[in-house]
Amino acid sequence: MGTNPMRAAVTLCAAAALAVPLSTAWAAPSAQPATRTQQTQDPVLVDCAGQPEVRPTAFVLACGDGNSRLVSLRWLRWDAQAAVGRGTNAINDCDPYCAAGTFHSYPVTVRLDQPRAWEKDPGERQYTRMTLTYTDGRPDGAPRVVTYPLWS
Repeated sequence: MGTNPMRAAVTLCAAAALAVPLSTAWAAPSAQPATRTQQTQDPVLVDCAGQPEVRPTAFVLACGDGNSRLVSLRWLRWDAQAAVGRGTNAINDCDPYCAAGTFHSYPVTVRLDQPRAWEKDPGERQYTRMTLTYTDGRPDGAPRVVTYPLWS
């Protein structure tokens, strides 16, 4: 099977163009940072960079490569026992490989629970479990409800 140099060049340029804004957006602070506006005892969600967040609008699930993330999060509840919100799980199909893959969006309900003292700051509590419920479609082979332990 022969290769088409023009197609390969276009694919590489497209992947590079996509990678730069995504990595910049992940590394840069958001225009509207999810900060704590008041001192409360409500738990936090710890992100990939080890930063505590309250009611974030986005959250990376696949810290190593960013190929699974929650976006457009809207929180309906955030208190000492649990947080519940809705958003979209954007997942890269990595077909034919991740840099050339396509992100697919799946609506989800997000539940955070099992708050415990945060190892980095024992005076702070963090949610330690996340449950995603796919509400309209889901990735191939994925169950409708997925539960993840969260890092500390």
